[in-house]
Amino acid sequence: MLIKIGLRGRILLFFVALAAGAVAALAVGLWFGYHREGSPDMLNAFVQGAVAAGFLILALVTWIWFLFDTHVARPIDKVASAMRARAHADVEQDFATEEARYLGDLAAAASATAATLAQTRGALAESVQRETARLSSDKNKLEQLLADVPPAVLLCTGRHHLVFYNGVAKQFLAGSQRPVCLDRNIFDYLSEGPIRDAHHRLLESADRDAVVEFICLSPCGQRRLAGRMRLAGDNGGDGGAYVMTLRDVTTEVAAYGRRDVLLGDVFLQVRPAVSQLRQLMTGNGEPQVAGDAIRRQIETLDATLDALEDRFEHCRSDGWPMAPTDARELGSQLHRELQGSGLSLEIEAAAVAVRCNAFDIVSLLAHVVSRVNGTTSATAFQLAISEAGDAAEVSLSWSGGSIPQEELQTWLGDPVYEGGVTCETILKAHGNALSVGLLGDRPCVKTRLRPIERLRSVGTDLSRHVVYDFDLLSRMHYEKLSDAKLDALTFVVFDTETTGLLPEQGDEIVQIAAVRIVNGKRVKREVFNLLVNPGRPIPASATAIHGVSDAMVADAVSVQEAVRQFHRFAEGAVLVAHNAPFDMEFLYRREKEVGLRFLHPILDTVLVSATAFGRAETHTLDALASRLGVHIEEDDRHTALGDAIATADVFIKLKDMLAGQGLVKFGDVLASVRSHQRLVRDLNDPQAHAS
Repeated sequence: MLIKIGLRGRILLFFVALAAGAVAALAVGLWFGYHREGSPDMLNAFVQGAVAAGFLILALVTWIWFLFDTHVARPIDKVASAMRARAHADVEQDFATEEARYLGDLAAAASATAATLAQTRGALAESVQRETARLSSDKNKLEQLLADVPPAVLLCTGRHHLVFYNGVAKQFLAGSQRPVCLDRNIFDYLSEGPIRDAHHRLLESADRDAVVEFICLSPCGQRRLAGRMRLAGDNGGDGGAYVMTLRDVTTEVAAYGRRDVLLGDVFLQVRPAVSQLRQLMTGNGEPQVAGDAIRRQIETLDATLDALEDRFEHCRSDGWPMAPTDARELGSQLHRELQGSGLSLEIEAAAVAVRCNAFDIVSLLAHVVSRVNGTTSATAFQLAISEAGDAAEVSLSWSGGSIPQEELQTWLGDPVYEGGVTCETILKAHGNALSVGLLGDRPCVKTRLRPIERLRSVGTDLSRHVVYDFDLLSRMHYEKLSDAKLDALTFVVFDTETTGLLPEQGDEIVQIAAVRIVNGKRVKREVFNLLVNPGRPIPASATAIHGVSDAMVADAVSVQEAVRQFHRFAEGAVLVAHNAPFDMEFLYRREKEVGLRFLHPILDTVLVSATAFGRAETHTLDALASRLGVHIEEDDRHTALGDAIATADVFIKLKDMLAGQGLVKFGDVLASVRSHQRLVRDLNDPQAHAS
């Protein structure tokens, strides 16, 4: 029983026992003296003396206990917590020995031990770093290569949870309502049937190197993806783990569909006309009547062939290698192409993307510039690319004489680069033509490129990177949450900035940010950070703290949409926050509006800190960061993302300290933090949520 009581509690019990023993000894002594020599008249004197002495003994013992608790017990607890932090949480800063000055050499010895441990770790880390520098460099190169390969690459566990994905995969899967994150189910992003079928076929195959191909859809149905799947060779003990590559074939399938429809229409429309002509030519009718009928059929057939040819011209580009290209990049490439030729080029391009073969189009324009220069001696050119409906109008103008359309047509048979590809071939492949015109008062050559699409800014989350944790392949799966080890759980650590501290009086969220901890490590690429329009003015006093102003949130999402997006980001995870009841209250108040419930398990780093360091310590985020060696930039403090990252790093170190105390299961940690409910109410209690 005493083992479960802390050091200070045991010392308190010791002094209570000492006081009780002293009072009992005093009572026995006075009782014995009274019965030896005392008379009934002295009874009151003995009782009064016993009471006075008893109170003096209690006061003396209490005073000594207070001094012992202040100068011995508490410092011992602090030294123990500090040593545990340095043993398990990689804290390297020196001991604060001032409070432990009454412990003799204990604090100095503990500090020396911690310093020696830090030096040993440092030396070992330096040695390991030297030995792994080359491997790290090779690893980074491989990551860059995997990030740049055209297909999406994913590695999944046998339970279909993500272990690895590259930047292309994130772009492919980003059309889903859920953000792409490690340890999430692949069926959150792709249609389930084809993937399960391919996986079952691999598991049933006798060939471990077999490859299965399949077609699947994104949940929104906008992407059709061609996939290849094979079982992972080095699978960490998960025999069902598999590698999957995906390629977007939406455009290809649409192109094949258009060509199939075109060919079908050729047979459907041309064959009946040919049959009628045959009947007319072999019939016994009047020659004049038959001639008129044949003429009409020929005219109809000719019009049908013209229409089919026009459709074919639009389909011609389907088999040509093309990709969306920034119109401004086309201008930059043409400018580079003309460097060294003595010709100048001004560029005025709209911020749109055109689907084309950029090399061919630039080569075509460079060829036209060369021919115009040879014909008119013009040296100053201007390239203008502007929107024109569903196309981009490309105008190449110059200062000098004009050229006739007939001469332009003669250039179309010229090869534009080695291999015999002519201007006409490139134009037909893109379904367009060249024409002579005027741009203001300057002669120009015009063409059109289609289709166009709006350029979207590419965020940092779609940059060249890969995200992975191969340890997920060997991580155990637990049926009961309470039995799961902390490192087997996924945590979402979040923080909010608000208009004020009183949600019940109308204060709202202005920013919410979160990071994910998977397999005991913070995933740096998986970040949620959202400015929120609170629907009310932000007080200047609040802006002075977190820096979020009315202008910053004018075009931001609503509170309801922010809560929905955060719920999707945190799906299936344990929520972690510092002083969680405050942040959760803003989310709970919106549950009915958005039709969602935050039923996630919740850990509060205030309570976790009280478990690791004791209730008497200070548990503010700044104090924890300082105690655990977590650095917070001044500009990041009191921003939602900065505080969320700091809380996550603090939580990881606290988690390691709890493991050093033997608290490794979630249920054990939850039971331990509940003993400190007086600091912060327990949000894992349904009644607390309901209130």
